[in-house]
Amino acid sequence: SLFGIIQGGVEEDLRREAVESIVSIDFDGYSIGGLAVGESKSDMYRMTEYTAGLLPMDRPRYLMGVGSPEDLVECVSRGIDLFDCVLPTRAARRGGLFTSTGRINIRNARYEYCKGPVEEGCDCFTCKRFSVAYLHHLLRANELLGMRLTTIHNLRFIQRLMEQARNAILSDEFPHFARDFRENY
Repeated sequence: SLFGIIQGGVEEDLRREAVESIVSIDFDGYSIGGLAVGESKSDMYRMTEYTAGLLPMDRPRYLMGVGSPEDLVECVSRGIDLFDCVLPTRAARRGGLFTSTGRINIRNARYEYCKGPVEEGCDCFTCKRFSVAYLHHLLRANELLGMRLTTIHNLRFIQRLMEQARNAILSDEFPHFARDFRENY
């Protein structure tokens, strides 16, 4: 599929002009670029919602470079269908792991003796087989296995989050899902 990219920074008139021009080409989907590059979260969310609202509803809308769990939920609620980002893998390699109650850094000393998984009930390969203490050790020792295992966890976390969002949309429960996520994450 070929996607047209909408630019325009945080300027509504530039975004509107870009949408009109790019949509006239009739792409398979539309990408929103030029956000998540240093502007405030409120500006990113505002421009995402504004731009998505101008795009055809029958085509996928893809927000480029956004990947934190909170941003994914916020932007799905603003009309975005697709995402990509290095954040889940980059954070994992540095010990930043996503959990349902927020991000943790397992390189911190408090995780040195933690015998449980990163998150109880997580179905990822890492949580099923390895303790946080072991992951802590691997990352502190700069072992590549640690980076791989933490990456597996974060990617599965994002997959599950998006599965939950999709199911909430299909069952007409997304506002409830988003509210619960915001309260707990």
